[in-house]
Amino acid sequence: MQNFQKIYIKHLFIVTFFLFFLFSFSQNDKTKLENEKKKILDEINYTNNLIDKTNKNKQISINQLFVINNKIKKREQLISFLKDEISSINNKIDSNNKKIKELSDELSALKKEYAKMIYYAFKNKNSYDRMMFVFSSKDFNQAYQRMKYFQQYSSYRKLQASLIKSTQEEINNKTDDLKTQKEKKIEIQIQEKKEKNTLFQDKKDQNETINKLKQKEKKLRKDLRDKQKAANKLQKTIENIIAAEIKKAKEKTTDTKTKTYANTPEDVELSKTFSANKGKLPWPTESGIISSTFGEHPHPVLKRIKTKNNGIDILTNEGEKVRAVFDGVVSNILLIPNLNTVVIIKHGEYLTVYSNLSKVYVEKGDRVKTKQNIGIIHTNKSESKSELNFQIWKGQQLQNPAYWIKK
Repeated sequence: MQNFQKIYIKHLFIVTFFLFFLFSFSQNDKTKLENEKKKILDEINYTNNLIDKTNKNKQISINQLFVINNKIKKREQLISFLKDEISSINNKIDSNNKKIKELSDELSALKKEYAKMIYYAFKNKNSYDRMMFVFSSKDFNQAYQRMKYFQQYSSYRKLQASLIKSTQEEINNKTDDLKTQKEKKIEIQIQEKKEKNTLFQDKKDQNETINKLKQKEKKLRKDLRDKQKAANKLQKTIENIIAAEIKKAKEKTTDTKTKTYANTPEDVELSKTFSANKGKLPWPTESGIISSTFGEHPHPVLKRIKTKNNGIDILTNEGEKVRAVFDGVVSNILLIPNLNTVVIIKHGEYLTVYSNLSKVYVEKGDRVKTKQNIGIIHTNKSESKSELNFQIWKGQQLQNPAYWIKK
């Protein structure tokens, strides 16, 4: 019986520790999921605000379609998240049901054993009989063992009663948790249904916008040509700037094969620090959504037409400020038709390019710090669109900015 007590205490300690660890892990996991859910909802609300602003403008534009597409993408993410949440709750409900059954069976066995003890104690309640049992021992050692038996038996009965009570409490807790999980499941199912209905309307708006834009095919083609012409001019200008810098670097070194203009110890160190921050750079705007990603993409309306983006486009609010994503030096400030003012910042062998600014706070040669405001994004009044094109170059190689900025 002493062994039983030791095993019980050890078992109780292990279970308590495990439940504490599981609870802590579960709480952290739950907090993380809730934060992710909140983030998606915030992005949807932000996109809705952008749509409200574009809808005030009677003229249908490709910009409206980009915003609607983004909202649909976020809504689908939210629905997928809710499905996973429901699946997780179902697993918890199944686990609770299984645990309640196990505990109920255990409780039933404990009660049966305890009933036998009570019956035995009742039959042997006469203290005279117990004393005679002890005094009839052959020697002192046997008498001592018989006395210890009665003491241990009494302790075991108390332990059994305690086990029955704790098991019943655990069943009650699991039952309460089961009820909570079922209520939460119903709540999330209602939200999922609501989001699905909204998604259906979003896709309806998407189709209507596409159909209206198809009627403006001639203008869309002209806008695309103008935008591509401006992008090509910017690319050529940047390539010429880089080539000129490399030429200067070659003149200062005996290495005729050099393809970088980070030729000073300061530039080399800055390049390493910039590279080490890949995936950690702040966004060039405090708020916004990526309306166009890096690389080639099919045009959302025009068939068999592809668009090319040397960076990413960030759609944001009117009057939004642009900020440097890292320490550096303003290399150039350009004026390019359809891209307005362009600021280029040098970070060792890296360049960051900020296009479509209406106002600039810096001058060529200025040293800037991370998150320092460098200008304001231009707003296209006819489309109610404030959009920044952001590029990153490493020497003569274009980089995908999405891999460099924070998620």
